[in-house]
This record gives sequence, C-alpha cells and structure tokens, in this order.
Amino acid sequence: MQGEVPPTAGLPLQLTDLWSSQRPRLADSLATFIGVPELQIECSGTAALFVALRALREMSIRRTVIIPAFTCPLVPIAIAHCGLRVQLCDVAPSSFDFDRAHLETLCDHNTLAVIPTHLAGRVADVHAAMDCAADVGAWVIEDGAQALGARSGAASVGTLGDIGFFSLATGKGLSIYEGGVLFARDPRIRVVMRRVSDNLIGVDRCREWWRSLQLAGYAMLYRPRLLRWIYGLPLRRALRRGDAVTAAGDHARLEIPLHRVGAWRQRVGARALTRLRAFQAGLTMRAASRVERLQAIAGVAVLGDPADAVGTWPVIVVCLPSRRARDAALAKLWPAGLGVGVVFAHALPEYGFLDSIVSPVAVPNAQALASLTLTISNSPWLDDARFDRIVTDLAHALAES
Repeated sequence: MQGEVPPTAGLPLQLTDLWSSQRPRLADSLATFIGVPELQIECSGTAALFVALRALREMSIRRTVIIPAFTCPLVPIAIAHCGLRVQLCDVAPSSFDFDRAHLETLCDHNTLAVIPTHLAGRVADVHAAMDCAADVGAWVIEDGAQALGARSGAASVGTLGDIGFFSLATGKGLSIYEGGVLFARDPRIRVVMRRVSDNLIGVDRCREWWRSLQLAGYAMLYRPRLLRWIYGLPLRRALRRGDAVTAAGDHARLEIPLHRVGAWRQRVGARALTRLRAFQAGLTMRAASRVERLQAIAGVAVLGDPADAVGTWPVIVVCLPSRRARDAALAKLWPAGLGVGVVFAHALPEYGFLDSIVSPVAVPNAQALASLTLTISNSPWLDDARFDRIVTDLAHALAES
C-alpha cells in the first residue's frame, strides 16, 4: 500500500511554524485574514459555540436553538451544555441548507438562535436563516467550523450573521490541533462574550501541555507514510467491526473541555496562517477539474456553492442516487487508504449517545443525505492515479446497483 491519504485537506505544518523568532498574535492575524476588527480564540470550535450561546443566554430569556438535523454531534452537545433546548430542522433535499419551509414553522417567540452550517467547506444559505430569525427576533450564529477562508460575496463566512465561529482542529485547514475562533458583529455582544470567556474558562496547564505535545506530533506525523499507522489502521479496525460512527470520527463525549489556548500554539497557528490562502487556492483549482470528472459519471451529483460564493475545498462531497450504490462504493473505497469517507455517519436523531439531548423527530431529508453521500479528500497527496481508481469504483458501484 502507498501512503494513506488523509480524509480532508489540512494545511501541513512546517518546522519554522514550531520554532521561529517571529511572535505573531493569532487573534490579530486571523482578524486580518477574515476581515474583521477583532475576534477571540477559544480551545475548540465547540468551546467557541459554548461561549457564544452562554453570552446570548445572558442577554435573553429565550431558550431554544435551531440547528440542521445533519451536522456535527458536538453542536447539540454544546447547546445542552449551556442549559438550552435543541430543536432540529430538516435540511433541503440533497443540501446542507435548512429546509426553509420547515425552519419557518419552527421559529417562534422562544427561539434564541438559528445556526446555519457551512459544512465541508461549502457555503450555506445564511440569508434564509437571517430572514426567518429576524421575523421572530432571534440571533443567527454561523457555524463555519469547516470553512475558514470561504467567502459569500465580498464577505468572509462567519461575518454575515450576528455571530460566527470556526474550528482550528486537525483536518480543518489551519490547525493548532484543537482551537476555535469566535466573532460577533455587534460590539456589545463581543463584550459579553469576552466576559463569559473570562469568567468560565481558566488555565489548565496539564491539558495545554498535552495539546502542545499533540500539535508537535501532528506537525511530524501528518505525512502519507505515517498516516497509514496513526489514522489508517484504526479506521480499518472500526470498519471491520461495522462501527461507522467511530470510523467517521463522530463519537463524542457529552463533556466539553474548556481551557485557555497557550501562547506557543497560537504562534504556531499564526505562522502557518501566512500560507493558508495560497494553499486553499491550490485546493480550489484541483477541485474544479476533479468535480468535472465526477459529474461526468451518470448518477453522480457534487455539492457546490451558490453563484456568489467561494467555498474552501477540504473534501468533495458526492451524492449518489441510492443507498445501495453509496454503500457499494464505500465498501470498496473507505478502507482503501484513498481519503474516501463520509461527512457524518448519521443524521443527529440516529446517534444513540445523543438520546438525552436530541428528540427523535422526523427529518427525512437529513437521513437521506447521510445515506446517499460520501466524501473524497481534496488533499494534494491524492494523486491522479489514485483519483482515477476512485472514479472507476464509483462508476462500477453505480452500474452494479
């Protein structure tokens, strides 16, 4: 076997990112990158969402947060951690966006916030969420965890709604192993978010030491030959057990680690950030040619962006016409070390560990999305020969189904 292709196209770190005389501030560098006056750094995207929701809870008596039924399981965990109620909204057919008609029926006087999500680097329809939220006086929080660097029109995603957050976890483009970025358009909300963070999130030297060690390991081990051992072997063990949730990396604890991000990890992220724009431009060029080839396969659809948007391309999300075809393709490709996988294993009501948080509601479009889609890594390490194999196996799976 050749080296393992990572499931997403994360920016590789360089030794100069770890050790350099330059001491840039990550918050300032990211604010310039995104095009905002200021933002704050938290220890994860989940922690950033937690801080945002706690701030809004202090500013309102409302207690319901509406989220897509197809999103990261950490999102409802963060909502529950704030003592708020999770309300699931179905997505539009073959889309990550809210089903607008369903969203309009859910928004009411108790809606605190609506969270549109820019999944897999694709740009969501934030304006529809903003219209529905405005009708009932709710806030909009953009989940840009997987979309740092994406733009809608002239603006960065995460800056269109009232609040936006991003993740700096592994595989999310820029990474400090675990980290989060938080922004609010209204300076008054920024003040409350700062106070919430100062009051609830303290220093944990042991945890930060461990995160720093993990970041150093990520810098050294995020290479195709080594990924075979640290990512590929655990993935294939999970698949042999039939454990798609673990294979997809979806299993999550109900507790959220909350601590300060150390200065060293922030400097590493700021140094790497100087290469992110060029790296993402390369991903966009690679995706354009590969999307064209995939769409030439009868029955394959590729999820894209609105006409005025430019997403990031950590993965290419492919939608197949039947679950049988999708599962046949995954059976060949997921364990093959080619960077093929899924966005999430299930829609949110189907995760057993969320039973105490998520109500069992009917969300057929979200369930269809989970059963019909797969992802193809857009990593530079997926060469043309191995991409050809993916195209061939997809065509065969469709022909046989």
